[in-house]
Amino acid sequence: MGFRDFLRSCAAIFRLAHKSDRSEFALYLKLVGLGIALVGTIGFVIKLLGNIFFG
Repeated sequence: MGFRDFLRSCAAIFRLAHKSDRSEFALYLKLVGLGIALVGTIGFVIKLLGNIFFG
């Protein structure tokens, strides 16, 4: 992949990209928050089990 191909792919991405409206942004925000909560819960459970069994 040369430099020109890279620039062409960047241009294609910018043509497809658009600014999200309020409802899309709210949906993305909810999904990111849900993901953070899920990862935090999994980490908490692992830490809790580690303290119970190896504490």
